Amino acid sequence: MVALAASFLAAPAISSCASAQDATAGERVFALCRACHQVGPSARNGVGPVLNGIVGRPAGTVPDYDYTEANRTSGLVWDEPTLREYLKDPKAKIPGTKMIFLGIKRDRQIEDLIAFLKQYTPNGTKLP
Repeated sequence: MVALAASFLAAPAISSCASAQDATAGERVFALCRACHQVGPSARNGVGPVLNGIVGRPAGTVPDYDYTEANRTSGLVWDEPTLREYLKDPKAKIPGTKMIFLGIKRDRQIEDLIAFLKQYTPNGTKLP
C-alpha cells in the first residue's frame, strides 16, 4: 500500500520532468548555434562540428572535423548532464576548447536545446 501511494506521489514529478523539454522551443534556441553548427541530413562541418547524434556521442569524434587536443582527449561523452554543463559554460567544462560561445545561462533554454538536438540521429534523420 505504501509503495502504491509512493508511486502515485512520484507520477507528477516524473511527468513534469518528461515535459520539461520542448524541442520546438529548442529549435529557436538553436539559432544561437546555427552560425557554427548544423543538423539534419545535409549537415556539414563548418566552424563547429555537425551536431547530428550528439547525445551519447564521445566528444571530439565527428569525422573530418579539426578538434582541439582538449576536446579529443577530454574523455567526455555528450550525455544530457554533460551537455547541460557544457552549454552553460563551454570553456569551464573543456578548458582549451576553441569554441568561442560564452554559453546559455537559462536552464530552460538548455533543456529545450537538448530536446531539439535529441531528435537528430547520427545520419541526420529526424525522429518522429
